[in-house]
Amino acid sequence: MTTPSKKTRRTFLATSLTTALGIAACSSTQSCSNNSIFKNSLSANKEALAAETQAASLTPGTMPLRQLGRTNIQLPVLGLGGAGKTPLNNPNAEQAAIEQIGRALALGIRYFDTAASYGPSETYLGKVLPNYRSEIFLASKTARRDYDSAWRDLEQSLTRLNTDYLDLWQFHHVSFESELDTLFGENGAAKALEEAKEQGLVRFSGITGHHEPDIIAAGLERYPFDHALIPVNAADTHHPTPFIPNVLPVAIAQNVGITAMKVPAYGRLFKPGVLEGMPQALGYTLSQQGVHCAIIAAETIEQLEENVQAAQAFETLDATALAEIEQKTAAVWEDNTFFRAWT
Repeated sequence: MTTPSKKTRRTFLATSLTTALGIAACSSTQSCSNNSIFKNSLSANKEALAAETQAASLTPGTMPLRQLGRTNIQLPVLGLGGAGKTPLNNPNAEQAAIEQIGRALALGIRYFDTAASYGPSETYLGKVLPNYRSEIFLASKTARRDYDSAWRDLEQSLTRLNTDYLDLWQFHHVSFESELDTLFGENGAAKALEEAKEQGLVRFSGITGHHEPDIIAAGLERYPFDHALIPVNAADTHHPTPFIPNVLPVAIAQNVGITAMKVPAYGRLFKPGVLEGMPQALGYTLSQQGVHCAIIAAETIEQLEENVQAAQAFETLDATALAEIEQKTAAVWEDNTFFRAWT
């Protein structure tokens, strides 16, 4: 396949978005008001949003804010994930997904995480978020490792999300040294990332993984990523190769933004005899030096509200409290690090 020029890539996106949505794209370097970004794209969906979302006007929530590494972006400590058994990842739950996104906005969520492989998640987000584009932080991912395939994923993600730029684009679940070699090779996806950043299609770069912390650390050392998405929960500290001591020091040294995932291990940490609830799980995660925020998916709006309440009440835990939480997970760490297994 012939490598397209930068102009060709940029023209493709501008043309495809304008044709698909009947709107004018807004450059990521401009300050875009809610009324000027994709103002016609949500007319069919506004009735689906809760009235409180419309009335909220995206005023700042009461969750603590932290700067995401060297990005100079201040974000609430909790974001919404688009994976798992949630409406955002369910092709038969569009209405529930739209309602959940609207409720998240009203509660102060500004960081929305998705991926090209997360079912209809990008499409659902693209039905709601464009009207608030200048006031949110939008992240997606590609599992492609080569230049051409990564570009195709990016183009598709932008189209689905109804946006002409991503705040964060990440290489998804990187697990092997050979993947790093491909990513950073002559025809690797890193080349697509760099071109996309030059064109204003991507603001910040990232790497994610939940299998091998050494690989994520190696990726941070080989490339100037702005961000990494990794598992951070109390059970993982008992794994033979835990993420906290193997990745966070590297990220701190390079001022890389860190977002935590697998915080409650999809609820497994809340089984009888383990943790008491989200305040403990999220409190442990956000108390780790180098962690800036966490993304947690929600199966219901009630779960989302409970997660936000825990984030609003968060206060950094001392060493004694952290040790007590770790002790609670010592006997069940394997069940709560299922995401580390190669299956």
